[in-house]
Amino acid sequence: MKPFIKKITFAIVLLASISISAQEFQGQAIYQTKTTLDMSSWGDRANQMSEQQKKMIAERMKSMLEKTYVLNFNKSESTYKEEEKLEAPGAGNSRWGGMMSSFTGGPQYKNIKESLILQEQEFFGKQFLVKDSLPKLEWKLENETKQIGQYTCFKATTTKPVDEMDFMSMRRRGGDDEKKEGEKKADSTKKESDDPFDELEVPKFVIVTAWYTPQIPVSTGPGEYHGLPGLILEVTADKTVMLCTKIVMNPQNKEAIDKPEKGDIVTRDEYNQIMKDKIAEMREMYGGRGGRRN
Repeated sequence: MKPFIKKITFAIVLLASISISAQEFQGQAIYQTKTTLDMSSWGDRANQMSEQQKKMIAERMKSMLEKTYVLNFNKSESTYKEEEKLEAPGAGNSRWGGMMSSFTGGPQYKNIKESLILQEQEFFGKQFLVKDSLPKLEWKLENETKQIGQYTCFKATTTKPVDEMDFMSMRRRGGDDEKKEGEKKADSTKKESDDPFDELEVPKFVIVTAWYTPQIPVSTGPGEYHGLPGLILEVTADKTVMLCTKIVMNPQNKEAIDKPEKGDIVTRDEYNQIMKDKIAEMREMYGGRGGRRN
């Protein structure tokens, strides 16, 4: 980062820190998140669908792809969870929504000082508490700035490993990438799998672009993101964008930032294995691609 930008960042952080350190503070940030659904990556299945079918699937998945989250934070701790809202009678598909909610992340708790992240997760009726160390993100501070609301934001980028069970990042195996000759030859000997998940893959890494504001000098942000000299107001990672739309500093009615304790404590790897076992069980029960029981 250029020396001039460094000086500006330091000055803003210093002034904001002096203002905030004079009192114990808590803030609340609202984030709108949106994940792009690219059905072309589904391969032959998408080509066989009518436009009406594609529209129906997109509508069913809208509640999963477009969400509102609330981040409550202080200097070292934060909670990040989906905003509670009542669904209109008859809207959507309750069975579909119930199933998909088992594969998406629940409320998160972060503690910067302890380098700890806890995620509450209900999976097919059982409560888990996924415990991890905060991911170490090697941020590169850029010299670009932009305004988000009333806050001056600075750009930062990093490369982040992707969780192998991140359903939002799944795509058709191989995609449009060129394959080596040996891989092509190996593919030609494979039989078509009965498991649709065999056709999908998750990238090992994604490039993340974040915009943070030193005007709020806390090292946190939405989801697992942290580690910048200011609150992260916007994140673009793979097909997902998280954008802060509202900030309230020292709200009159402060929400408690408590460490969750309910649920069976498991590591991320252990939880992923539980998910894999359940998918295998469902595949066995419903006969793979055919969807018929024996």
